[in-house]
Amino acid sequence: MLGDPVRRRILELLADGEMTAGAICGVIQGEFGISQPAVSQHLKVLRDGGFATVRPEGTRRLYAVNLEPLHEVDMWLDRFRRFWTPHLDALATELARGRRQRRLRQSDEEPTPRGSTP
Repeated sequence: MLGDPVRRRILELLADGEMTAGAICGVIQGEFGISQPAVSQHLKVLRDGGFATVRPEGTRRLYAVNLEPLHEVDMWLDRFRRFWTPHLDALATELARGRRQRRLRQSDEEPTPRGSTP
């Protein structure tokens, strides 16, 4: 269900808060070039799977993320985090080291003001 990029994108949109079906459809159609009925089908799959909720407001339908199944996915993924967490930590260390080296090089390259001695 969440392997589909359109459905993942819809959940990303809903992570920022409730959205109307029309607003979701506008974004998804623009990004993926699919029809309104196709977007509606993706919304239905997310609702049926429990990942999204819908509530009527007048003639509009407001969609939101249902966090409970996402917590279940997060708990399932927890056993696999050990495979990528050390690599991400090492990457963060290397990025910080690179930023620090750039700052040092930039400070060494800055010209000294006139009238002062280096």
